[in-house]
Amino acid sequence: MSNETGMDSGPRLRRTLTLWDLILYGAIVLQPVAPMSAFGALSDRGRGHVVTAVLIAMVAMLCTAISYGRMARLYPSAGSAFTYVAQEIHPAAGYITGWSMVMDYIVNPLICTIWCAGQAHQFAPGLPVWAWKIFFAVVFTLLNLQGIKTSARVNAGLAAAMSAVVVVVFVATIHYVFGHPHSEAGFFTRPFYDPQTFTFDGLFGCTSLAVLTYIGFDAISTLSEEAENPKRNILLATVLTCVVIGILSAAEVYVAQLVWPASQPFPDPDTAYVFAAARAWAPLFSIVGFTLLVANFGSGMGAQIGAARLLYGMGRSKALPSSFFAQVDPKHHVPRNNVIFIGVIVLIGSFFLTYGRGIELLNFGALIAFMGVNASAFVRYFVREQEKKVANFVSPVLGFFICLGLWWSLSAPAKIVGSIWMAAGIAFGVWKTRGFREPLSFEVPPE
Repeated sequence: MSNETGMDSGPRLRRTLTLWDLILYGAIVLQPVAPMSAFGALSDRGRGHVVTAVLIAMVAMLCTAISYGRMARLYPSAGSAFTYVAQEIHPAAGYITGWSMVMDYIVNPLICTIWCAGQAHQFAPGLPVWAWKIFFAVVFTLLNLQGIKTSARVNAGLAAAMSAVVVVVFVATIHYVFGHPHSEAGFFTRPFYDPQTFTFDGLFGCTSLAVLTYIGFDAISTLSEEAENPKRNILLATVLTCVVIGILSAAEVYVAQLVWPASQPFPDPDTAYVFAAARAWAPLFSIVGFTLLVANFGSGMGAQIGAARLLYGMGRSKALPSSFFAQVDPKHHVPRNNVIFIGVIVLIGSFFLTYGRGIELLNFGALIAFMGVNASAFVRYFVREQEKKVANFVSPVLGFFICLGLWWSLSAPAKIVGSIWMAAGIAFGVWKTRGFREPLSFEVPPE
């Protein structure tokens, strides 16, 4: 292979992450408290059927998770969806997928920075919001520059802290429910199905929002080159993360709906879960608020890792300038330039983007990548296989069309801004490859 790729010499990423590290990383990016922030909107949209929507969304996203895991078996590369689509469909399609993921991964730490700054200002109003934005953007970057095992240890600590708070919430809400007898029939099954409020439109609308609980699981595949036995562990970690977060999320919203029925309006829908937890035990109002701050901190830091490694994969494949994006720090074995690059964008963008608009832009990029991975899995495991198995057809096709339906339901402003981003990226790709006539080079590193 030519030295132009910069892969024949110099530092490389190291395989040090265990299956447990990958699951912790995925859980932190998705957040063990994932449905809490959106609980009010979910309850309003689904008219109380949040538990059912979360479980249906889990089944739906497992199709895409399986596609990610199976493709990672073939391509244990840091490029993730970009590599899968490029190898199985076409390099130009892979580039477009990668560019959509760049937006997804950049927006994720950006909106986490915005949210953390706003919440931290509530706890410490003496420091202005803009100063908190600088603080979190710098901290995310400095931690991620220390190396992947450092990040994994921080993830373990964050997971332990959030899990402890979730346990306290469960104990307090269960104590509250059984301390207030309920004689009416169906009290414990109403969060799953309430005949008085149930409609299919409401349930499907709630499910389309509940899918957001799982967006981010694909970040696990970006760590394929740093995972032990990636052909096994990436698939297991991706699927297990979705299952763990799905069951945990369903349990969290279930106890909240028992404490605060959907028939009772919330004082503030944006902090609905905080009010429900505080009804069970007053100190949880502050505890849960702080926990959500910790969750967004972990999610933002984890998303920046994924973004840096995505850019590393694109740089190494010469889709982006390799002299900058394909470099690895010889001391900490991380793509240092990319971590700093993402940090600068997060810092600047946090002063111009709102949290709500950022959520929609994140979904725009993520769902395009999800469709690309499902299409790649379909081509690789069904179209190109001599033995046509039903499972290899149903899973990726179902995942593709679910993601397409969700993408189509995004708001017009999100589609406009997202389309501008995609147009700019495609124009750059056309210029760099002379209309995609010059092939992009790819390398799957040896085990």
